[in-house]
This record gives sequence, C-alpha cells and structure tokens, in this order.
Amino acid sequence: MSFADKTRNKMEEMTGVAKERIGDMTDNERMRAEGATQQSEARAKKAGESAKDVGRNARDAFRG
Repeated sequence: MSFADKTRNKMEEMTGVAKERIGDMTDNERMRAEGATQQSEARAKKAGESAKDVGRNARDAFRG
C-alpha cells in the first residue's frame, strides 16, 4: 500500500471520527451514523489493501 493510500484512508477515518463525535455532541443521529459509516469504509479499504500486500509478498516469495 502506498503512502498516499495510507494517508488518504487515515484522513477518511479521522473525518469519520470527527463527524461521529460532532453528532454525539449535537445529538444529530444522521451525522453520527455518517461518521461511523465513513470510519468503517476507511477500515475496510485499509484491510483490503493489506490483504493485497500480503498476496503480493507471498507471490514474490515463491518467485524469488
């Protein structure tokens, strides 16, 4: 996973955290849900990228 991908995913996750907290403070259920969803999506992307990296590393180990 490239540095740009990691940074983008982390920023998306942190934006979700902020939205969720603002939703909590303002008692805005919609914003709270959007924040939670955004965090989940960012974590899923991170997991997918990590899985691709593991697959590439395994492939390279067998070729090497």
